[in-house]
Amino acid sequence: MQKIRLEGRLARRTARIGIIGLGYVGLPLAVEFGKAGFHVTGFEINEKRVAMLNRGISYIQDVPTREVRTLVREGRLSATLDFDALRSMDVIDIAVPTPLRKTKDPDVSYILAAVHEIAARLRKGQLVILESTTYPGTTDELVRPLLERENRKAGRDFYLAFSPERVDPGNPTYQTHNIPKVVGGITPACGRVAAALYETVVDRVVPVSSTQVSEMVKLLENTFRSVNIGLVNELALMCDRMKIDVWEVIDAASTKPFGFMPFYPGPGLGGHCIPIDPFYLSWKARETGFEARFIELAGQINGSMPHHVVHRVAEALNFRRRPVRGSKVLVLGVAYKADIDDVRESPSLDIMDLLVKDGARISYSDPFVPSIVFGGRRLRSTPFRPSTLKSADCVVIATAHKAFDYDMVSKHAKTIVDTRNALKGRRMRGVFRL
Repeated sequence: MQKIRLEGRLARRTARIGIIGLGYVGLPLAVEFGKAGFHVTGFEINEKRVAMLNRGISYIQDVPTREVRTLVREGRLSATLDFDALRSMDVIDIAVPTPLRKTKDPDVSYILAAVHEIAARLRKGQLVILESTTYPGTTDELVRPLLERENRKAGRDFYLAFSPERVDPGNPTYQTHNIPKVVGGITPACGRVAAALYETVVDRVVPVSSTQVSEMVKLLENTFRSVNIGLVNELALMCDRMKIDVWEVIDAASTKPFGFMPFYPGPGLGGHCIPIDPFYLSWKARETGFEARFIELAGQINGSMPHHVVHRVAEALNFRRRPVRGSKVLVLGVAYKADIDDVRESPSLDIMDLLVKDGARISYSDPFVPSIVFGGRRLRSTPFRPSTLKSADCVVIATAHKAFDYDMVSKHAKTIVDTRNALKGRRMRGVFRL
């Protein structure tokens, strides 16, 4: 009866949706539910985010302020610091961060904090969904026992499911509504109710048999990318030793119409997912006595790439008979990938840190990131202009933003380390590729 009642409210868009965590995953999801006609409440511990959202202002690049403003004005979207409001929600979606500890072990403290808030207020018939990326077994072994206290039972008194987020910041083609949504429930009934929820906002729902399967799906997706990027990064290092253009090799290999998918080398992995998620899987594998050697090796190779870039900077400066110490190095791009403002786990920051330790004088230019906290102080983006390029002893292209004029870079920079093949087709002395 509770399931039928909730599914009916979902179909009529009268169910109240609560989302814990309004970051890169939670806010886009909240907006999609709001646009579908639901009343959505976002739960946050960040006072600034709550204030901005309730004024109709978006702080996420992929979420237009005009959409947020419209939903807030129509009363379909609001944010709060008061977790007591969870009692009135029909659906509670958890979209909090899941970082790694320094020991490369999963840090699920944000998930636990959110679940404790829910458990203290859980009522009969609510649907709880975890979206935060985590290791297989988290929903069943960690979340479920906390919610089943006081003689409650998943599938009978409340519904519990896992549905991995698949956000790709800056992707203009694939966004929340048209990325297929994988859903796995603790019980078949839980899975069906969760699927009914997502069917209201996404084009395709992909049901799987359990929460463990859906948790593993996300880790496979990002581990696939990590391992293949690790492979091509190793190939780049190999080609550098052999004096072979790795970019030409990849372009030629990409002409094969089957059996090959191009991945590209770079200065390292960034973002909240690909550098982190594979370690969740290898950590869980170690618990079973299994050594995930491919995953660990890919992590080592990808983690070493900032060191290789710094080595190339030293070579580039040596080409001009300059040491790293005392040289002015301009880094173009500190976001972890092109055309976004996200610096989480960005390899650019690692490169800058290593160069500072070698005595370089660092500056950066990024049209999407006006300032960063670096070395314990606020560092502001340097304007991208010919004089800036000319004044640097070496320019490092770390993020290939489309806003950069690469003809200007090739014309005015004295020496360039191009980690993204941004200068493809331009021939000039003093260009050092990855």
